Amino acid sequence: MKLVTGVGGWPDKAGAQAQKAEEDGFDIVTCGELSHDSILTMALAANATDKIETMTSVTIAFPRSPMVLAMEAWDIQRLSKGRFSIGLGSQVKGHNERRFGGSWSAAAPRMKEYIQMMKAIWDSWQDDKPADFIGKEYRYTLMTPNFNPGPIEYPRPRIYLAVVGPAMARVAGEVADGVLPHGGIMTDKYMREVLLPNVKIGLERSGRTWDDIEIASSGYLALGEDEESIVRNLDQYRRPLSFYGSTRSYHHVLRLAGLEELGLKLHKLSLDGRWQEMMDIITEDDLRQLADTCTYDEFPEFVRTRREYAAHMNYQLSTSPEKAESSRATMKALQAVQTTGVPAGLEFD
Repeated sequence: MKLVTGVGGWPDKAGAQAQKAEEDGFDIVTCGELSHDSILTMALAANATDKIETMTSVTIAFPRSPMVLAMEAWDIQRLSKGRFSIGLGSQVKGHNERRFGGSWSAAAPRMKEYIQMMKAIWDSWQDDKPADFIGKEYRYTLMTPNFNPGPIEYPRPRIYLAVVGPAMARVAGEVADGVLPHGGIMTDKYMREVLLPNVKIGLERSGRTWDDIEIASSGYLALGEDEESIVRNLDQYRRPLSFYGSTRSYHHVLRLAGLEELGLKLHKLSLDGRWQEMMDIITEDDLRQLADTCTYDEFPEFVRTRREYAAHMNYQLSTSPEKAESSRATMKALQAVQTTGVPAGLEFD
C-alpha cells in the first residue's frame, strides 16, 4: 500500500514540505486547490525531491483548457523524471460560474472529452499523431512545430479523476488512470454500492479491467488507541460533513446513509451563514452512520480486508514525541500491506 501525505499553504513552502515527506518515507505527496494553484505547487514539490511521487488532488479542470493542463502536466512529468500524476476535478456549477467566471455544462460528458483531448495532445507530442480530436465541448485540430514540445523519456502523466456521482465514476472507469473518491463526503457503503460498481461499468465500456486503473482508499475512518480516543477522533469529520453535506450535489451520499434530512438542515443553515451551528447539529450517531472505526493495532488488517480495492491511502504521522515510534511502526506495517486492487464482489469473469 502506498501512503500519501499532502503539502499546503503558500507554494513557496511546497519544496521544503515535499522534501520532509520524502525523508519521512511517504510514497506520494499531493496538494489540493483551494486558495493556491495546484500546478505551481506540484512543480515546486517535484523540483525539490528525487523519489517521491507527486500528484495534484485535485486540479479544477473546466476553468482551464485541456491544452493548458496537458502542457503543464507534460512539463512537470519531464521535470520530475516521471513522478507526476494529475488529479482532475470538476467542481460544482456555482463555483465554475460565479467564482471562476467560467461556463457550465453537464460535468461527466464534458470531463470525458477533457481527458480524451489531453491524451490526444500527448499522442501528438509523443508519437507524432495528428491533431484530430473533435468533441461537443472541446476540439483539438491544430498542432504546429512551434507549439509542440516533443516527446519525453518518461511514461505519460497518469490522469486521476475525482468522483462522487455515478456518472463521473463511469467516466473514470472508461478513460481515467485512477479514481480519487471525494474524501470530504464519502462512506464505505456508498463506495461499494454506488461508486465502484459504476467504475466497473466504465471499465467494461472501454474493454479494460481493474488492472488498468488505481483507486484511492476513501470513506470516513476514525482511528484511535481505544474506544475513547476513537470517539474523540470522530469529531474531525464535523467540519467536512457540515461543509459538503450542505451542498445538495452531495445529498445522494447522505441519502444512502439515511441522513438526507441532516443534509437539508445543513443546506438551510448554510444559506443563512450559520457555520458554527452547522457543525453543532451533527451528532455522534450521525458520524457513526457514516464512519468506520478501528484501533491502530487493527489498522493494517482493516486496510487489507476492508480497503482491498485501494492502491494508496492518506496517512498522517503523529507529531507527538510519545507516539512517534508507534506511528512510524504503523506506517511501515501499512506499506507492507498487499491489496488485490479489486473490489470484493465486483471481480471480472
